[in-house]
Amino acid sequence: MTERIFNFSAGPAVLPVPVLERAREEMLSLPGVGMSVMEISHRSKPFQAILDGAEGGLRDLLGIPEGYRVLFLQGGASLQFSMIPINFLAPLASADYVLTGSWGKKALKEAKKHGATNVAADMADGQYTRVPSADELNLDPGAAYVHFTSNETIEGVEWKHDPEVGAVPLVCDASSNICSRPVDVSKYALIYAGAQKNLGPSGVTVVIVREDLLETIPANLHTMLDYRTHAENGSLYNTPNTWGIYILNLVCEWAREQGGLASIHQRNEEKARKIYDQIDATDFYRGHAAREARSNMNVTFRLPTEELEKRFATEATAAGLDGLKGHRSVGGIRASIYNAFPPAGVDALTQFMRDFERTNG
Repeated sequence: MTERIFNFSAGPAVLPVPVLERAREEMLSLPGVGMSVMEISHRSKPFQAILDGAEGGLRDLLGIPEGYRVLFLQGGASLQFSMIPINFLAPLASADYVLTGSWGKKALKEAKKHGATNVAADMADGQYTRVPSADELNLDPGAAYVHFTSNETIEGVEWKHDPEVGAVPLVCDASSNICSRPVDVSKYALIYAGAQKNLGPSGVTVVIVREDLLETIPANLHTMLDYRTHAENGSLYNTPNTWGIYILNLVCEWAREQGGLASIHQRNEEKARKIYDQIDATDFYRGHAAREARSNMNVTFRLPTEELEKRFATEATAAGLDGLKGHRSVGGIRASIYNAFPPAGVDALTQFMRDFERTNG
């Protein structure tokens, strides 16, 4: 197959075509280098320029203020579930976790292995369809940190505001909506995200951490699990994912060319609105998330029966709309429409939804 189909996968996800085209052009040899980015030393000047470009791109897009370090790590967001409590959850302290879906639960599971935790809110009673209101948060003012997931990829639930946690450090897993909208980084102590949704390929994890937090890390941690190791060595203590950081740098350049995060956010809202409007048009489709918490990145919905859902996903794939089957843990349909997902794909999906309902409704 040579023609590109519409990729609704939750991750690894669609990448901007201009980025893929440039990577193809430079695959064999970086300009002026004579080698592929996958062959050059991670300690060479050409790669340092790429690394600096990737960090600068993120700082520019997100408006990261002074006093924050940007790290490029490995192990995915899942490793961060462990690294965060290992570094910041002291033996006699407790950490607050806000659960709005599957990934928040996974983060809590790992934190419990290290120390004391408090579930500040668990939206399981509503099958994870919404985020808690301020008066539903049972926060500990003495907590080591408050952890939440800004967008639950599986359930399609997204926070539309920053949680108010007072002076307690706020930690966010932003894996599936980082750089999809403007964010006030200064409200956060640490933001982390796997790259494979909006930033690049799998294998790179971005960590944005406030420098004063690094000073609280206990001594004698395992070297690779200590954030200070990576901060002090500029993400080069060990060999990083050079290819992934190279692509991330190109994605940041592409995002700036789109007008930055304000423009990208507007387009993301327009794409999501088209699909939600189609879901709401009749009773045939049923959205999973509450209207006020509907994700712009992962649109989740159900059909009248599981049999129809299977048929929908199968026929959609045959029509060039791939990756629409919902996560195995919740079923249904999920359309992931990250920054690089083209509006034409949204139009194709909504037309397919109308045709499928006409045939099967």
